[in-house]
Amino acid sequence: MDGLLLDTENLYTVVQQQILNPFGKTFTWELKAKMMGTKASEGAAMLIAALDLQGLLSPEDFLLQRDEGMEAAFLKGVPLLPGAERLIRHLSAHGIPIAIATGSHRRHFLLKSSGHTELFSKFSVVVTGDMVARGKPHPEIFQTAASLLLPLPAHPGCCLVFEDAPLGVVAAIAAGMPVVMVPDITLDQAVLEGTGAAEVLSSLAEFDPTKFGLPPFLE
Repeated sequence: MDGLLLDTENLYTVVQQQILNPFGKTFTWELKAKMMGTKASEGAAMLIAALDLQGLLSPEDFLLQRDEGMEAAFLKGVPLLPGAERLIRHLSAHGIPIAIATGSHRRHFLLKSSGHTELFSKFSVVVTGDMVARGKPHPEIFQTAASLLLPLPAHPGCCLVFEDAPLGVVAAIAAGMPVVMVPDITLDQAVLEGTGAAEVLSSLAEFDPTKFGLPPFLE
């Protein structure tokens, strides 16, 4: 959801860098790429270890500070990314079940999507990070979302996943689901090589549903 449907990734970068400034640390894109798609607790622990902040900042304190900063930013409204609304409304109009599988906590999901309540009501299933035991790259979150869809998919390959995070792509493939990747434009191209994604796009606005057996856009 973050960085795919909602333009939140820049907000996360700014807030997390502000937390790290007093320690003289930099929140690099390399580290961000590793954290993208993980559960909050796992990502925080990864950051603390990568930046050698043990004993200076705990994962729990990092998340508390980040939540405060992000909630203030979310209340100002989070814009949709290009192509997101068209795709959601298109799939919903054709009766195609759609789900959200996000590493965000349920409370954060509701806060981030609060400015787009009607649009997000098109999703029949929402699975958040606090609903699963293992975050991406484990496939559990996608498997759980698929198990809640009605009608139940005949097999995992019937599900098409959209992801912006490398770990999310790994998780989708592990679940046996084809995946379309829409990475952040600043993500190192080396990270994208060999991901196994069926297609890599620069924006959801470029997506052609007919390539995956879905009804064509009318416009």
